[in-house]
Amino acid sequence: MIEIRQEQFGDVVARERLLDACFGLGRIAKTSERLRAGRLPADGLAFSAERSGRIVGTLRLWHVEAGRSRAALLLGPQAVDPALQGCGLGTRLMWTALARAEALGHGGVLLIGDAPYYARFGFSGSLVEGLAMPGPFERARFLGLNLRRGTLDGATGTLRATGAWDVRTEERVARREAA
Repeated sequence: MIEIRQEQFGDVVARERLLDACFGLGRIAKTSERLRAGRLPADGLAFSAERSGRIVGTLRLWHVEAGRSRAALLLGPQAVDPALQGCGLGTRLMWTALARAEALGHGGVLLIGDAPYYARFGFSGSLVEGLAMPGPFERARFLGLNLRRGTLDGATGTLRATGAWDVRTEERVARREAA
């Protein structure tokens, strides 16, 4: 039995190991990671999949501004333990996260990912034609989804992180600068 639940502080180390196993250490250099760096995920939108006390899946959403003053969420990373890939856990995580984001009143979701996979959830490249990431990215993998009608329609500009800062990160930076 796999339970999908809200991420807990104690999940952090296991989540990072899972992300390293799925994406490698180079994942930190990606543009989407730079948008998330030092920030907290959106409230209520960080999920862990747990099986027998072990984290086997993760998915988080983050606050961003999609162009000029359009609030949206950036999805990612999403990862499933390689031993469980193909069993539908990624799909369960996606539907859980999207339903929760919609219930919380969010209007649009953006991501960088495999277009054929994410199309089943309604994601499309056409919604992001006028948007860009603040660094290198693969245009064909940049996708958007309207949770509320028209949220991302006609959006133009560059994504910008808008989520809350992780106070622990701010404290580390301040200590480093003081040293």
